[in-house]
Amino acid sequence: MKSSRALLIGIAAVTGLAAFYMMSGSPPPPPPVVAPPPPMVADTVDVLVAAADLPMGQILKPGDLRWQAWPKTSLNDGFLQREQNANALEDTLGSFVRSPFLGGEPIRREKLIKANGSGFLSAILPSGMRAVAISIDARGSNTAGGFILPNDRVDVLRTHRDEEAARATKSDVQVTETILKNVRVLAVGQTVQERNGERVVTGDTATLELTPAQAEQITLAQKVGQLSLALRSLSDAGQVQPESPETEKEPALTVVRYGVSQQAPRR
Repeated sequence: MKSSRALLIGIAAVTGLAAFYMMSGSPPPPPPVVAPPPPMVADTVDVLVAAADLPMGQILKPGDLRWQAWPKTSLNDGFLQREQNANALEDTLGSFVRSPFLGGEPIRREKLIKANGSGFLSAILPSGMRAVAISIDARGSNTAGGFILPNDRVDVLRTHRDEEAARATKSDVQVTETILKNVRVLAVGQTVQERNGERVVTGDTATLELTPAQAEQITLAQKVGQLSLALRSLSDAGQVQPESPETEKEPALTVVRYGVSQQAPRR
């Protein structure tokens, strides 16, 4: 009896140890699944944007514009918003693009202009100014190698034969003088802007932005000589020029005799 009782006690102990081992080695229960928070919805308003790239001079058509949701945090006061003007798209149709837009760029009123039946050039011409076209060498010899683009600033030079000096020296005396300074080029040929990344614009004419007095002066100069354009630095764009070159000190003339240049005072 004692031996059987000891055997039962041993079996019970082994069974308990096995059960304890099995319970202690079991993996812990998985953590509870936490649902992700709902995505935040940005506060937006509808803004009028360009549906595609819009070059300068293009007349806006219905397919050129569209409404697009725009975050309020990135809103600018110059943007056209639907909640402020529901008819903004219709109101801007027929306007000229004064400055280029990229596709998706918000439309701004200051970059558009209403022509009211006139052409683009007359629409962008400042009040009181005149657009005058002059003949130039299409090969570029009279236009800085063809690198003068619309909106560049140039000086206008006139080259002509000095008849009095030619009679005195009995030779062909050519004289070059600067007749206008720092004037803006509106167009070269029929091009009013750089297109498709083109860096060289060629044409037989250049259209300049001039005052009425300058327009008279350059028209006469073109009749009695050959005109050339000299490209100016971009930093000269903001310089204010006198109304007429006679109000400033006149520079010396450049006289060419037998292929040799020299400075001569004006008479």
